[in-house]
Amino acid sequence: MSISVDLINALKRALRAQGMTYRELAQRLKLSEAAVKRMFSRRAMSLLRLEQICEVLGVGLAELGAEAGRGHAPMAQLGQAQEQALVDDPALMLAMFLSINRWRQEDVMAHFDFTLPQWTGLLVKLDRLGIIELMPGNRARPLTARNFRWLVDGPMERHFRGTLLGDYFADPFDGEQDRLLLLSGSLSPDGVTQMKQRLEDVAREFDGLLARDASLPASERVGVSLVLAQKPWLLRLFGPYRRARD
Repeated sequence: MSISVDLINALKRALRAQGMTYRELAQRLKLSEAAVKRMFSRRAMSLLRLEQICEVLGVGLAELGAEAGRGHAPMAQLGQAQEQALVDDPALMLAMFLSINRWRQEDVMAHFDFTLPQWTGLLVKLDRLGIIELMPGNRARPLTARNFRWLVDGPMERHFRGTLLGDYFADPFDGEQDRLLLLSGSLSPDGVTQMKQRLEDVAREFDGLLARDASLPASERVGVSLVLAQKPWLLRLFGPYRRARD
């Protein structure tokens, strides 16, 4: 198989990993959706177009070439041991978030209190855990999909519920970039399913925006966290008033 085919296949995997459709890519490239589909189906595009798509996806040609050679999709989920290692070491968790969000080493050194040996050591640990591939110049190539998910009731989710949730909601959401909506009501099972799908759509849109802005310098980005949740639930303080069911 030629390298051009390998590169196109790697681009397709990158699009899937970021939840980006051909239509969204076409809008970013200012092309028609049909033209983008034709490029991928014929596996024919110029080097300039290849660079433009890489820029949209926030990946470099070197990274794309490495992905093409590897020939498999990035991880959609971390394992139990990987999550536990991150929970056990806050500095390692920070290094993981910075790496998958494409922070350059000079930005890390400017914004965080790491020495170069400390930062290198954290990247080496992430490499050994199989979360990133450490490349020359301390460049980190994430081995996870940008929109990877935590294990249900895994170490990270339990850590968030037990430790981080209180920190997240400790301060009021009154800043210019803040938003908190507390909504409740009764829906049909079909309505619940539709809302669940909408939450997934919002998550994919968030992932797409992360990919779009990944190439910007750290000074032009703001760290943002979303909590999207839905479950059948009644406040515990209402519990004493509920009638027992058979």
